[in-house]
Amino acid sequence: MALPFEIRDPKAAPTYGDSALSRFCKGALFEARDEIFIRLTIKMIATMVILMAALFFALRVNDPRVPELAKLGAAALYLALWGYLVPPVILMLHNTMHRPFIKAPKLLGRAHPYMMSFFFGIPTGYREHHMGMHHAEDNMQKDLSSTLHYQRDSFLHFLVYFFRFFFLGIFEVSAYLRRVRRFTMARRLVLGEIAHIALIALVMRFVDFRFGLVAFLLPAVVIRFMMMVGNWGQHAFINTDYKNDGLSNSITCINATYNERCFNDGYHIGHHLRANRHWTELPGELESNIDAYVKEGALVFQGVDFFMVSILLWTGQWKTLARRFVRLDGKERSDDDVIAMLKARVNPVRAWKAESIEPSSA
Repeated sequence: MALPFEIRDPKAAPTYGDSALSRFCKGALFEARDEIFIRLTIKMIATMVILMAALFFALRVNDPRVPELAKLGAAALYLALWGYLVPPVILMLHNTMHRPFIKAPKLLGRAHPYMMSFFFGIPTGYREHHMGMHHAEDNMQKDLSSTLHYQRDSFLHFLVYFFRFFFLGIFEVSAYLRRVRRFTMARRLVLGEIAHIALIALVMRFVDFRFGLVAFLLPAVVIRFMMMVGNWGQHAFINTDYKNDGLSNSITCINATYNERCFNDGYHIGHHLRANRHWTELPGELESNIDAYVKEGALVFQGVDFFMVSILLWTGQWKTLARRFVRLDGKERSDDDVIAMLKARVNPVRAWKAESIEPSSA
């Protein structure tokens, strides 16, 4: 069928010509298109070293002519820059955990995610949670980060969801991984989280409390919050009329600046349909699979990202969501009809009609 929309998101990875770095990437990477990740890594490490050093010395200035307000401003500026830089880094890690990344030297491939955790506060157990549980259970009842049981237009329900995972996640996810006999993952999760907490504590105790707070503790807390906000938006609308196969349990966001910065992360349906699909191929998957999307009532929004979807839900901006909703079949559909459909899909799931599953009893 003809597409009722035009996709403007990236469909190819950047190319960089012939250079020493490009030649290194050709030998070091499993996938030549991932050179962008090597370049992003180098740029982010260099940037964060400079920012961390500047923050450290700004907070340590012992001059009565420098007011405390200036130090507070330096901390605020650091956090603002960190907040701008971190989304592509998270999605780089997301892509490189689903596909082979660095083949040589292998040590660099193993160290890569931990380097990003050090500089950005990204959970060291991100891979174990995401690969070992979330994709294995696909947001269903055994997925401990599942959104099924919550009223997904309620910020209060989200806070319950977040605080449960923030405080209990390490225990619940490691117990799940041991239960399904993914013992190596469980061990990495626990040891990685302990090491991360120890790093934060040591910096705050022995280096500088304020520096540790701003550069390590606050990013670690905020990033967990934002990752759960994203997951909430990705799985906010559930269609129990169809068997869960990725189309009924996720949404896709197209033509958003977020996709340009974060490697087409908005194409969450396509990602759940085949998790190791290269990010440049996700727009093409939507275009070629449009009939299935229409048949199963898949939800696609335009010009917003998952974080904005969550915020629009919590603030009751249903008209905005309806205007951003893409009529995939090209047929006229009033905003009121769309709003009624969307509201029906954010309620807690008591039973999955198409599969006779009762998530609440699991």
